[in-house]
Amino acid sequence: MKSISIYIHIPFCSHKCIYCDFYSIITDENTSEYNNALKTEIEFFAEKYSSHYVDTIFLGGGTPSLLNSEIIQDILSKIYSSFNVKTECEITLETNPGTVDLNKLKLFKSMGINRISIGVQTFNDDELKFLTRIHDKQTAISTIKNAAEAGFENINLDLIFNLPKQTKKIWEENLLLAVQLPVKHISAYSLILERGTILSKMVLDGKVELQDDDYDADLYEFTIKFLTENGFQQYEVSNFCKKGFECKHNLNYWKHKNYLGFGPSAHSFFENERWWNLSSLKMYIESIKSRQNAIRNKEKLDTNQLREEFVMLALRSNGLDLDEYKRKFATDFFASNEQYLSQLMHLEYLIQEKNIIKLTRKGYPICDEILLKLK
Repeated sequence: MKSISIYIHIPFCSHKCIYCDFYSIITDENTSEYNNALKTEIEFFAEKYSSHYVDTIFLGGGTPSLLNSEIIQDILSKIYSSFNVKTECEITLETNPGTVDLNKLKLFKSMGINRISIGVQTFNDDELKFLTRIHDKQTAISTIKNAAEAGFENINLDLIFNLPKQTKKIWEENLLLAVQLPVKHISAYSLILERGTILSKMVLDGKVELQDDDYDADLYEFTIKFLTENGFQQYEVSNFCKKGFECKHNLNYWKHKNYLGFGPSAHSFFENERWWNLSSLKMYIESIKSRQNAIRNKEKLDTNQLREEFVMLALRSNGLDLDEYKRKFATDFFASNEQYLSQLMHLEYLIQEKNIIKLTRKGYPICDEILLKLK
C-alpha cells in the first residue's frame, strides 16, 4: 500500500510580516466556517485516497498556533477518521512565539503532535522590529524552552540571514544561541524578496537596501560551516538537523512522493499530477459548499518536467540516486552529463558515493547554477 503526506493550510494570522508572501489573513473570524469547509474537503478526497497510508501531517500557515486547541484537535480527528494514519506518523505544527504558552503546547502534545516548528527568524530585537514580528528575543527563547518542557523532543526553529544591515557578527550570535537551545532541527533561509510583499515595495521605494549576492553567499557558507561543526548535518540546501531528526514531511516533497494539500492556497501532487486550491478563504469556503473541493487549476507533468523536478529536488537534498533515476526515466543520467559532472567533482562541488551523487559544502551555494547546465 502506498503512502501519502497531508498538508493543512491554516491562513489565520495576527499580523502580516513585511517579507511574507504566503496566503494569510489578519483575522480570527470565520474559523468555524473554515473548519467545517476543511473537514468537508478532507472527506471528499478521502473517498479516493483513503486506502493510502498517511506517514506525515503538516499544519502550516499562516499561524496555526493561533487556532484554539479544540479546532486543531477536530482537524486531526477528521484526518484520523478519514485516512489510515500510521502509528509512527510525523505530525508537525507551525507556531510563532507570542501565540502559545506552556499549557497550550502541552495540549498540542497530548493531541499526538510530535514535532513543533517555531518561526523565530532572528533573535536580534532590532531585526525582529524591522521584520514586524510580534515577539522579542526573550519570548522566542521562552517558547523554545516551553516546547521542550511540554515534551517535544523534535523542535525546529526557522532563521533568516542576510537581512538588511545584518552584520556577520549578528548572524553568528543568532546561530550561537540557536545551537545552545533544545532544538534538533534548524531551517536557515536567505532573505528572498518576494513580489507583492511590503518589503518589496520598501525596496522599490528606496526605503530599504538589500545586501549583495557575494555577501549572501559568504553568510551561507559560514552557516553551513558553523552548524555542521556544532553537530547539525546538512541534508538540504537550507535545512540542518541532529542525526535522525530530518523532517520526514519535507523529505517526501523532495523525493517526489505523493501529498495532499487541504485549505486555501494548498497544493497537492499525486501520480505525476499537480493541483492547487483557490487562494481566498471566502472563495475557498464557497467552493467547498458548492462542490466539496476548491481546486483552482491542475496540470499533468510530462516526462521532461518530472525529470527536471526529480533532479532539482534530489540535488537540493540528500543526493541523486543514479539507479532510481534510470528506473524512472530509462536513461543514464551520469552518461548524459559525464563531462560536466566530472568537472564538478574535480572542482569539489560534487561527490559520488556508490550510486549517489550529491553536492558538497562548496556546491550547495551554486546549486541553481549547476542545475541549469544539467541535461
